Amino acid sequence: MKKVLFVLPSHDKLGDTGQKTGYWLEEFASPYYEFVDNGYDVVIASPKGGKPPVDPKSLQPENQSESTKRLQNDLVVKQQLENTLILNEISDGEYDTLFLPGGHGPMWDLSQDKDLKRIVESFYNNKKIISAVCHGPAGLLQATDYNGNSILKDKRVTGFTNDEEHTVKLDKTVPFLLEDKMKELGGNFEKTENFKPFIVTDGQIITGQNPASSLLAARRVVEVLK
Repeated sequence: MKKVLFVLPSHDKLGDTGQKTGYWLEEFASPYYEFVDNGYDVVIASPKGGKPPVDPKSLQPENQSESTKRLQNDLVVKQQLENTLILNEISDGEYDTLFLPGGHGPMWDLSQDKDLKRIVESFYNNKKIISAVCHGPAGLLQATDYNGNSILKDKRVTGFTNDEEHTVKLDKTVPFLLEDKMKELGGNFEKTENFKPFIVTDGQIITGQNPASSLLAARRVVEVLK
């Protein structure tokens, strides 16, 4: 049985807005069930362990899907989400692939977490598939290869775009713009229309642009690892 490690944020404050953030439910739910339905063992971790915060906006009716509705009645995944493992206890050698869902939370903690840096670099250096969607690629920004270069350098990548951030009116709230940061690190950033499904594969790195891209990214991982 193949094993996939999901990493969710522990950060729950949306900058100085007084609002809450976290991971985006659909970006977790659809990939989760894509892996489970294909026979994967899914393990969930977060920087602080325990119950990671979910973005309240992702719970609104207009943001629900078949997968999020399925999750509501799934006691197994609910139990997992109440008791995620602590990142610093993760032995990355146990896993076949890594998946980073988005939501704005990763922009604050996963972008700086040293345990995630260690894990991403280990996956990368051991030629394992790494996938991240929407703001999830923030968790890849610190990682470097054996030569000290960003793992994104000269790679075709995507993520939540500057224009999408502007559209949701959070471009002045986030600590940085993900598209700009990925370009600064040498990534060859690609994108499509706002909020349309779009994924990019370059070697072992698979990235998705936005929430609508999360299922496609997970499907690509499953295809690659067959």
